[in-house]
Amino acid sequence: MITLHHLNNSRSQRIIWLLEELGVDYDIVQHQRDPKTQLAPPSLRAIHPLGKSPVIVDESNQMVMAESGAIIEYLIQVYGDSQWQRHRDQAEYWDYVFWLHYSEGSVMPPLVMRLVMAGVSKAPMPFFAKPIARSICSKVLAQFVQPNISRNLAFIESHLHQRQWFNDERISGADVQMSFALEAGVASGLIDERFPAIRAFVERCHQRPAYQRALKRGGEYAYA
Repeated sequence: MITLHHLNNSRSQRIIWLLEELGVDYDIVQHQRDPKTQLAPPSLRAIHPLGKSPVIVDESNQMVMAESGAIIEYLIQVYGDSQWQRHRDQAEYWDYVFWLHYSEGSVMPPLVMRLVMAGVSKAPMPFFAKPIARSICSKVLAQFVQPNISRNLAFIESHLHQRQWFNDERISGADVQMSFALEAGVASGLIDERFPAIRAFVERCHQRPAYQRALKRGGEYAYA
């Protein structure tokens, strides 16, 4: 039996989706963000030292694992069938590895920084500090964050233009991994009508029966 430690409105929703796709028996332990800080609660640190979600506990293999990409690889290799597995002797394997790592390595950092900069510019502070803070945030966004986001979205849009899924014509763990950043971007309005291929990809994910079942199991999720 697998136990997933799940945080509301987080990357762990995509792990529920994958578990549903694979037909694996699992339980969910719900953790809720602090309503003021939006940070994960201390209860997650009792499961894994990083105190983040997702974390899975696989009792059958005495495995405790964090990090979405590692969890996706583990679940597919241990519980996936030929539909989901990619092997090193297949032509698409290294492309699969690229997209699996690209999500957290390149796409998420500027998106997170964008949120952080927005939070800093709106945070309570002495009146004389506000113009300075807002100026710094504005320059970081304009010179670093937004150009990186735009470059990544253009790259993804081009890749998906004539494809249904990231790796090949079969859905893979790479699609599960890429889904969170892109659906959050669509929900926030960042990914608008300029990116029809990305929006179509997100809609394909949302229409899958396993995704719909995952929404019912996971609870509150703002990006679907």
